[in-house]
Amino acid sequence: MRPEIQQLIDLGPLPPEAEASLGYLREAEGLLRAIEKPLSDEEARNLISLFGPPDSCYGFAWSLLYLIETAPSWPMADCLENPKNEWVSSLRDRAVCRGFL
Repeated sequence: MRPEIQQLIDLGPLPPEAEASLGYLREAEGLLRAIEKPLSDEEARNLISLFGPPDSCYGFAWSLLYLIETAPSWPMADCLENPKNEWVSSLRDRAVCRGFL
């Protein structure tokens, strides 16, 4: 796994917008910008764990979603098993709409 992805994972799940500090946002933005596409399947599997509450954390959740979708084997059914997470549900819905599932 690339260091910038591991560092993003080490930051933990995306916080709700109301709890996101400026320091967190700056660090996460820098790491997201440093990640070159496509992700590996392993990287995508690990990044799924960063989806937190339903809000988008100032768009970071959307950036993460689009990044995950670049993995070569996407969609991976084992990554879409948490229907209680709105972002995982969005990934599943997008895969279904595109005819992948």
